[in-house]
Amino acid sequence: MTQVACPACNTGNRVGAGDPNAAKCGRCGEKLFTGAPIDVDDSAFAAHLKLSSIPVLVDVWAQWCGPCRMMAPTFAAAAEQFGSRVRFLKLNADQTSAPGQLGVRGIPALILFHNGREIARQAGLMSGAQLDAWLSQAIRTLSIAENHR
Repeated sequence: MTQVACPACNTGNRVGAGDPNAAKCGRCGEKLFTGAPIDVDDSAFAAHLKLSSIPVLVDVWAQWCGPCRMMAPTFAAAAEQFGSRVRFLKLNADQTSAPGQLGVRGIPALILFHNGREIARQAGLMSGAQLDAWLSQAIRTLSIAENHR
């Protein structure tokens, strides 16, 4: 059974074996998976890391950053492509403290978490193909590690 935080109210929800795209939050009724990145603040970011059993990919960005703005459509397309297999979050470096706590030195920065732990990190602008290859490889590595437990 999968567990995720609601993109609207940050409440933890269990998602059964049915279609995850039809799943709704038990508290607020919003869809749990929209196929789009979720803008988060520090508390929402922490909730998603704590409550999600699926991998969580965060894009640390800033409005003034040209490469960040160029990366946004690529990140959104990946969110749609990976759907309910990965939670995609956008964390504004100028409005949150988490990037400093995570040791982010350059943006855009992509950090992949699983069960609250960082498992992969990539800085700089990536094409859609590069993002897909990087994320797919990280997920394969994660799956292999989990199968050996």
